[in-house]
Amino acid sequence: MTALLVILGAIFGAPARYLADRALAHRFDSVLPLGTLAVNVGGSAVLGVLIGAGANHWLLAAVGTGFCGALTTFSTFGYETVRLAEEGAYSYAVANVVIGVGASLAAAYLGAFLGQWVWP
Repeated sequence: MTALLVILGAIFGAPARYLADRALAHRFDSVLPLGTLAVNVGGSAVLGVLIGAGANHWLLAAVGTGFCGALTTFSTFGYETVRLAEEGAYSYAVANVVIGVGASLAAAYLGAFLGQWVWP
């Protein structure tokens, strides 16, 4: 049953990642990969809220592992950072790491705080 919940969540998370990335790439002309940054920060916030709220096993499987797992992407983050460095955009590569990791951690902590505050 848990595997089905993960699959169900991923069915929505993967297209959401693609659509968010395309929407941001179309709207903003940036050297930084804003789509990947946005989905990683957003997914971290959602997962933080779930953990802070004390979500049950089923919700963590469907939304935490399935949706957030398919929405967020460390492999693309790594690839895009290496690509920036290979293109000589070293400051952008460093900024991508610092902003991506920092913002994702901050979003997770803020989400956990909000989850505890809203659902004590």
